[in-house]
Amino acid sequence: MPAMTTTTADLLSRVDAATAQGTIKPATAGNLKRWLSEPQFAKYLPALTADVQAGKWSELEACFWEEIEFGTGGRRGPMAAFGSATINERTIAESANGLAEYFKKSTGRTTGRAVISHDSRNRSREFAELTASVFAAHGLKVFLFEAIRATPELSFAVLHLKCDVGVMISASHNPPADNGFKAYWSHGGQVTAPHDKGIVECVLKSKEIAIPDFQSLVASGQVEIIGEQVDAVYIDSLRKLSLSSNRNLKAIYSPLHGVGETSVYRLLQSVGFEDISIFEPQRKPDGNFPNVPKQLPNPESPKVFEPILPEANAHGVDVILASDPDADRIAFMVRDKATGQFVPLSGNQQGALITDYVIRKRQQARAGTGGDDRFTGPLTADHYVVETLVTTQMTAAIAKAANLKVVDNLLVGFKYIGETMDAVGVDKFVFGTEESLGYLAGDYARDKDAAIAALYLCELAAELAAEGLSLLDRLNQLYSQYGYYAERQRNDYAYGPSGKELILGLMDAFRKAPPTELGGVKLTEVHDYSKHEIRSLTTNSKTADLPNPSGNLVIFFGTHKDCRIRFAVRPSGTEPKIKFYLFAEPHGPAGNDVVAAKARTDARVDQFEKALGQWVEPHITAK
Repeated sequence: MPAMTTTTADLLSRVDAATAQGTIKPATAGNLKRWLSEPQFAKYLPALTADVQAGKWSELEACFWEEIEFGTGGRRGPMAAFGSATINERTIAESANGLAEYFKKSTGRTTGRAVISHDSRNRSREFAELTASVFAAHGLKVFLFEAIRATPELSFAVLHLKCDVGVMISASHNPPADNGFKAYWSHGGQVTAPHDKGIVECVLKSKEIAIPDFQSLVASGQVEIIGEQVDAVYIDSLRKLSLSSNRNLKAIYSPLHGVGETSVYRLLQSVGFEDISIFEPQRKPDGNFPNVPKQLPNPESPKVFEPILPEANAHGVDVILASDPDADRIAFMVRDKATGQFVPLSGNQQGALITDYVIRKRQQARAGTGGDDRFTGPLTADHYVVETLVTTQMTAAIAKAANLKVVDNLLVGFKYIGETMDAVGVDKFVFGTEESLGYLAGDYARDKDAAIAALYLCELAAELAAEGLSLLDRLNQLYSQYGYYAERQRNDYAYGPSGKELILGLMDAFRKAPPTELGGVKLTEVHDYSKHEIRSLTTNSKTADLPNPSGNLVIFFGTHKDCRIRFAVRPSGTEPKIKFYLFAEPHGPAGNDVVAAKARTDARVDQFEKALGQWVEPHITAK
């Protein structure tokens, strides 16, 4: 390293002084000093110098308080001009460089194949082309989609093009200020252990990164622009998974200014759902999400549907569906015939409905009827359904009643469902579901896909409509048969470096001094997937070992005469929050008592959730 200039020394001295005064945290100072003094960050030095000299410590704190991590959905965060804690040119280039370096290191190869796509977010195309240039500098043959595409099509393309790695530039359903880098491995799924840690190590070791001219790479053929030739095969793979010919459904679909028209809407149109219209105000791809309430394009929130409701009511529509900006999640609202009001379906409810639908249709199926027999034909005892540890057990109950196997011990993240498909065997895979609106069938991809879920729920809704029923009616039939399962989520946010400390402190409190009673429910046991132990809450002492998986997740179990209670706690891997998953599970079928079972169980969950919030609040509030 060349000798430090007086100017740089002065800047570092100012950083040290701000740290000593408590204006910025030591971790922030360490990251900032690297960017001020190391040559690979030289292009950012003028802007950083100006901010340090101006004393913009709060802005610098926000940009440098951490090295942005790879979480359950890759690397995701707010965009900025610079900073180790933000998505910018440097952190995207580091991500691409680390992925390429790790691929070569782990395989011993000097060349390979990569595919890249992006969604409609601001700067997504810029970051996609930057990633392509970095990959090409490492000797990889790169396939880059010509324009916006869905995340599941990227997963499909990794397999279809026989690529070694893939990247999706997206921040999923995050606010407009965010973007991200999702890394995929050769099996078509997002990276898991040991690759995730190996990539991070290579990212952090990145120094000077070669970035050739993008247009020159395209001209030479090292970067190949792709589009319809892949799109057509992707859509055809989905069409072959259809389980019904009923297309008589009137509905409205919104892509929420994202990419869903290229996948969800194209599929529904191609299979013959002619009476599903697209909601024009939210149709145009736009990274600012201008016509979505509060510009938050998360279909898990019923608020995204509010602008659509007047049109749905005016046209007598009974079903509304919306996908998130990268079209890997889908949410439905259904008109309640009794009240005339639209009711949102939760991710767990949708997953249970699709699981039941797929199993019933395949139980009735005959081989050789025109679809993909492996995924539309009859079922055997070797077939299986997959869900995560924080997904409703109603899905497992439905599968087990059909004598299917269930894999339900997976950590949060659809990448673990994709990993399980290859580990257990793809040909017997029936359906994968997670509570956060993630679903998959078939073997065309290893990531969740809004398109396949939309197809199945629309087919089911059309068949039910022919009988004068709705998706809500079918849910009640399932509750009658299996019992009423109620699920809730609670998210507590804590921003910045102090927020991360609060979240980790709360997780520590749940382990060391957990509650033993909440809202009239006696908590009896906890499963700790970090310490790999089961503890009795009477003494909070270990009673048994807990096998894999391994992650920062604890699940509590409790009892009450109304229902069984289970709740899971984990820090989010992609957002500054701690997540709570609440489950009320029945003691038996509801039979003719569905209405009363719902009222009784929902009241118990309300009381439990309130007590949980009161227990959490002092732990998550900054002092």
